[in-house]
Amino acid sequence: MCGRFSLQTPVPELADLFEADASRLAAWSARYNVAPTDEVIALRRRDGTDGGRELAPLRWGLIPNWAEDPADLPLMINARSESLETRRAFRDLVLDRRCAVLADGFYEWRTEGGLKQPYFVHRRDRVPMALAGLWDIWRGPDGPVASCTIVTTDANDLLRPLHDRMPVILAETGAQLWLDLDISERTMEPLGPFDPEALEVFAVSRRVNRVATDDPGCTEPVSAPIRRSAGWRERPPVGDAPLDQLGLFPR
Repeated sequence: MCGRFSLQTPVPELADLFEADASRLAAWSARYNVAPTDEVIALRRRDGTDGGRELAPLRWGLIPNWAEDPADLPLMINARSESLETRRAFRDLVLDRRCAVLADGFYEWRTEGGLKQPYFVHRRDRVPMALAGLWDIWRGPDGPVASCTIVTTDANDLLRPLHDRMPVILAETGAQLWLDLDISERTMEPLGPFDPEALEVFAVSRRVNRVATDDPGCTEPVSAPIRRSAGWRERPPVGDAPLDQLGLFPR
């Protein structure tokens, strides 16, 4: 799954990297512990016929356009790739509301010594990630709310010791297919596990477990990086915080 992530790359750099218009974005401050219901930056095709890309602010946690009261629905932060074309909340969005949520890396947890230990996952080349997503607009009594969900797939060999699911990380060609205005038989092709040799994982402070903690220390490593599945057997235990530092969405 994907329950928290970070994004520190400045908006101008994101706009250049993804060749996207950033005029919809107001000032964006670096975020080190983005949580569900927070505003995120999504890459999507711009309205109109030119097929250009834009960066747009969206609420993380999909509210379908047909919802009567969002409080009656589960918090849809993730969407299983296997159910996109069958589940009511997602099937229409696959046709023309595909996006990519931008992140520098994401967190995952596992239990070690009775504690929830967070790990940070990012690309070895340090390039920001484009996480496959879907977006929608719900029109409520206080105005429209644009929201999104992140698509997940089976975990690769490197991440399976943390969780059996991982967000879909789009490579350049995959992003082109996923964000293309026209849906085709190839649209779903990029929705598989990302190359494990292109990722690395390291333990971070259990301060991350608190949703309110949002500073550069969140992504600072407290262990050597793990770059292959065998590295999990070689890693010593990590401990740096008291028992009460638990929070939202650890496993």
